[in-house]
Amino acid sequence: MTMRRLWMATALAAVALSAWGQGDRIITNARMVGVGSHRLLDTYLSPENYSGWQVQLLSHTLRSRDSLRHYREIIHHGSLSTLDNRSGNGGEITGFYNFQYGWHWQWVKMAVAGGTLTVGGGMNIDAVLGFVYNTRNSNNPAQAKASVAVAPTAEASYRWHIKGHPFLLRYEVGVPVAGLTFSPNYGQSYYEIFTQGNYDHNVAPTWVGNAPSLWQMATLDVPIRRTTLRIGYWGNYRQTEVNQLKFHTYSHAVMIGIVRTFSIHKHAHP
Repeated sequence: MTMRRLWMATALAAVALSAWGQGDRIITNARMVGVGSHRLLDTYLSPENYSGWQVQLLSHTLRSRDSLRHYREIIHHGSLSTLDNRSGNGGEITGFYNFQYGWHWQWVKMAVAGGTLTVGGGMNIDAVLGFVYNTRNSNNPAQAKASVAVAPTAEASYRWHIKGHPFLLRYEVGVPVAGLTFSPNYGQSYYEIFTQGNYDHNVAPTWVGNAPSLWQMATLDVPIRRTTLRIGYWGNYRQTEVNQLKFHTYSHAVMIGIVRTFSIHKHAHP
């Protein structure tokens, strides 16, 4: 029975891979720029909250096959911020890059009010690299940020037509639930970590208890002649509390950009 189940599982996997290789590949890519508010706390550098403005760049790609309900998501998201504290006598500069790669499935597709409602979701690998630089500190003026986590996602979209022109309203949310993050320990300098090699729990596990985080994106695609314009909102709320240090970054941005959709045709072999 064990061997039979193994052969059945292998056969099903082969069928799935074969199905993924069939049909046209459909790629939808949106490239957007945005500006918004940013609030940050990093107690390794300062007990103060800093707030200011942030510029963001976002590339969002969905790759699918016309014969399957499975699709992949790729996100490249970068941001730069200039921040001040409440008294205005100190500043911070931040830069972050977020890469996500996900496997998603279409759960529901139905006709609603003359349009098509689609609901889906899946799992993303969510990786972040960045830095925070405090302009006032002479000792430990900067903090490096690096983390990776698995993030379940859910999304819903509604597509409809006005005078034959397609419109698309879409919302997606992701919640990192478990992963790893780099952090100095309380009172530990980067000199101790990288020059003296004094490891002190600098790679720490994260979960929703010590790193409750969430990101969300709402967009509207509007056709303008032969171009599709995308306008939307990006919200990013990330927190960690490890090694007796607290960190949070909350940002909101209005985004605008261009959407391209194209197909790569796979020719059948005789």
